[in-house]
Amino acid sequence: MTLRIALAQFDFPVGAVHQNAERIAAMIATARDQHGADLVLFPELALSGYPPEDLLMRPGFLADCEAALQQVAACTEGIVAVLGWPQAAGSIVYNAASVLRDGRVAGTYRKQQLPNYAVFDERRYFDVDPTAEACVFEVEGSLPGERVPVGVVICEDLWFAEPLAQAGAAGAELVLVPNASPFEHDKHVQRDRLLAMRAAETLVHGRGIALAYLNVVGGQDAVVFDGASVLVDGDGRVHPQAEAFQEHWLVADYDAASRSFTQVNWPCEGDEDQDSLSWRAIVLGTRDYCRKNGFQKMWLGLSGGIDSAMVLAVAVDAIGAENVTAVRMPSRYTADLSNDLAAEQCDALGVRLLTLPIEKPFEGYLAALSELFADQPADTTEENLQARTRGALLMALTNKFHGLLLTTGNKSEYAVGYATIYGDMCGGFAPIKDLYKTEVFALARWRNAQSQAPVIPPAVIDRPPSAELRENQKDQDSLPPYEELDSILKRYIDRQHSREEIVDAGFDPGTVDKILRLVRISEWKRQQSAPGPKVSHLAFGRERRYPISNGYRG
Repeated sequence: MTLRIALAQFDFPVGAVHQNAERIAAMIATARDQHGADLVLFPELALSGYPPEDLLMRPGFLADCEAALQQVAACTEGIVAVLGWPQAAGSIVYNAASVLRDGRVAGTYRKQQLPNYAVFDERRYFDVDPTAEACVFEVEGSLPGERVPVGVVICEDLWFAEPLAQAGAAGAELVLVPNASPFEHDKHVQRDRLLAMRAAETLVHGRGIALAYLNVVGGQDAVVFDGASVLVDGDGRVHPQAEAFQEHWLVADYDAASRSFTQVNWPCEGDEDQDSLSWRAIVLGTRDYCRKNGFQKMWLGLSGGIDSAMVLAVAVDAIGAENVTAVRMPSRYTADLSNDLAAEQCDALGVRLLTLPIEKPFEGYLAALSELFADQPADTTEENLQARTRGALLMALTNKFHGLLLTTGNKSEYAVGYATIYGDMCGGFAPIKDLYKTEVFALARWRNAQSQAPVIPPAVIDRPPSAELRENQKDQDSLPPYEELDSILKRYIDRQHSREEIVDAGFDPGTVDKILRLVRISEWKRQQSAPGPKVSHLAFGRERRYPISNGYRG
């Protein structure tokens, strides 16, 4: 061993500067005294939390961050710490990581590459220092007189060759990479390839720069950070990643002679199943949104359909059955099977189930409107009134008894507007908002396979989806089969294919035109929808911000 390194794969809540500082100071002592670390690394912007967004425009917030940094620096006797924070220099703000040692700030690195795509808006808040040099510092090794040159780059910097090459040119043999990198499907494979490539680019006579890649963990509004930190030896060997979606102290020994790591305390991710990762991302995102906003309870309307059944299972995994209440709200169109399946799931999970029929309040709405509607045929107005009756009742329950109301819409429904604004879209968080309907079915089957008994009744998965807002209604009455619908939506939304490209892929032009029109005219609904955890490459919300008034038809 030359150096023992501790990586703090933990959640550092956004805006909780004083609490984060106190916790980080205590963690530095833990890394030194319990884990025997010479060097401890914290994630990107750990002091402020990531992303702090427009908090960075408040001078008082930036001043608090600087004061907190000095507070933490005073706790670094006998250990070197690298801590991410927003550094203000007059009217300019940098995404920075400072080297703390011997009770002071010994150096600061400023991020060179600022992402401004997907969920990232860093160019809105941060500047790049054109005069910045590499940040390389020495840490005493275990051998007498041995000093290891260590560099720092931050997150997006690693996706470009220059920052790492600059650190290598300044003498770095080991580079620390603090990150705040959100989860999405297949990102781990892409990241590991990148890490191996970057290390290989630095090879000289078989020796390259070793990398310690630390990612934050936790849910922050619509993004979920998965941790899954990883080490890369100087020869490009990528070690097994740390367990995702869990807070951990990660400890490794670094050997300067071979530029390689030995994992000491490193709970590893098992078989990286995409369904497992997606489920854990959604559960963690839901739990943290609830916890960080001061809720102890969750509520949802349980229809007996696949979407609400899925959300109920997520809620139970997130905060426990004793903290979840499901509300069954039958109407004149609700099938007995729907009521029975809702009760069956609640019995299986141990969730309290309330029954609140909507017939009387729905009739009240109809009576109030009867004179004005007298010469008008029934249409979707009456259907939507049922959904809005349910929404009003659910909001009343959560107002009176407190708790977070979960909405149950999926990505397919939000895409084409197959959801009622101020109705089933009522609520504070949408756990399956970034799952297409076909993905909901697949993930429901996966979740059932993880338990001795199904947490989602198989009959819920097998029955044809229906909003049950009119007699014998089925989703496929107004939409193409979900396999076809989702194939079109994935091409148009996630891959951003044009109408012509989708038709050329073999889809009926009339169907494509109908679906694309529905996507365009539903933008106003999506912009009023609750946030939900991102798991796909391109989610509604922060990532896809189209104008509501939009004449483009490509």
